[in-house]
Amino acid sequence: MSQTFAKWYDFFMYPLEQGKFKQIRGELLKKAHGKVIEIGAGTGINFPLYKRVESVTAIEPSSFMIERSKKNLHAASVPIDIIQSGAEKLPFSDHTFDTVVATLVFCTIPDTEKSLQEIKRICKPNGKILLFEHVKMDNPYLARLQKQLTPYWSKICDGCQLDRETVQTVTANGFHLIELKKYYHGLFVTMELEIK
Repeated sequence: MSQTFAKWYDFFMYPLEQGKFKQIRGELLKKAHGKVIEIGAGTGINFPLYKRVESVTAIEPSSFMIERSKKNLHAASVPIDIIQSGAEKLPFSDHTFDTVVATLVFCTIPDTEKSLQEIKRICKPNGKILLFEHVKMDNPYLARLQKQLTPYWSKICDGCQLDRETVQTVTANGFHLIELKKYYHGLFVTMELEIK
């Protein structure tokens, strides 16, 4: 991830994050418990929202994003440890975490299936997986538009794919969908999942 993208990410996301996104994130993260791993923690926007958890291990591949995330550590009310790592090979033992969180991440992860297998490996049996993602829309016209825009959007936004079918991908990779909520006409979704 480029230094420029990391520098401007919060600025461009600010209107959404101070509006509906803050509520969406807050409601989702209320479901987190125990030892939490956050995949792709970015600039640490979720750090202040963790309340009733034991600890958070924040994984982020970009050193530039990690530097920017440190400013949000002071607002956290739980211990947070930041580790530089990609999602496809997580440096943890099997069944380490009670909750796995990923927010606006699966649009960018290069190998989503490999990362999902890693999530299954490090999540405890009966653990919880909480996702907030933007996805390919159900509306055929808007879905086509997403597909057409993705090559250009991806160049501007460091690999972000507008048209990923993340709901179908996670359910096809051994996760049971407990709850799905749609926002902005299905452009954004939250998912609560468990391992089958």
